[in-house]
Amino acid sequence: MRLKDHVIIVTGAAQGLGRAYARRIAQEGAKLVICDLQDCSETEALLKQEGAEVLALKVDVSDEDQTKDMAKQAFDRFGRIDGLVNNAGMIQNLGPANLLDVDLKIWDRVMAVNIKGPFLCTRAVFPYMRDQGRGKIVNCGSGIWLHMARTVTGSNPQYVVSKAAVTGLTRSLAREVGAHNININTLAPGFTEAYLNEEDQPAVDADRAFGRKGRPQDITGTLVFLLSDDSDFVTGQMVLVNGGMETV
Repeated sequence: MRLKDHVIIVTGAAQGLGRAYARRIAQEGAKLVICDLQDCSETEALLKQEGAEVLALKVDVSDEDQTKDMAKQAFDRFGRIDGLVNNAGMIQNLGPANLLDVDLKIWDRVMAVNIKGPFLCTRAVFPYMRDQGRGKIVNCGSGIWLHMARTVTGSNPQYVVSKAAVTGLTRSLAREVGAHNININTLAPGFTEAYLNEEDQPAVDADRAFGRKGRPQDITGTLVFLLSDDSDFVTGQMVLVNGGMETV
């Protein structure tokens, strides 16, 4: 129960890693605000079945008014905001991934969700964390930008650039929010079972020190650490959880 009575917002919680994050955070005793542009009702029902206190909201993280309303509703319901997990992001169905064929509308949407989203959500919760004198923010990034693209036509620049920017956002804000006893870090998982196509899996497995698939439960423990008191002197960092796939 390392997060007992903490109030934590998790964006992108309707499915995949976001749902896994929310479940583990709830198991550690936290009260949850789960958000997504998609329907969060399945995640909400699962969490309530497991005994969690949860508020589910429909939020487009790229919309400033919606992120402000998210933070206000969280505070109005629970009286505080202790943590924010900026997990919402676009990774699937991005279209052609080579330089000349990237759809610029998709590029703009990826940037709006993957980097503007964490910025807006962080800005929305910051006044509440500042006033209470502490808080933990975890931006969900990726280590994919630490190596050159492995294929000629699969550079996927819209996604890779957005995830590099997440780490830049974390580092740019660390000192400012740190002045108010707020920690901000990047959690950078590798590809997991939730998002890989079967044909891609063997090559990814071979890149890992452990030679196996990444699973959501491989990542959730590090997330809990970053949200808990154990990480009080950790900020501005990118923590890789990828089975040794990329290193820094």
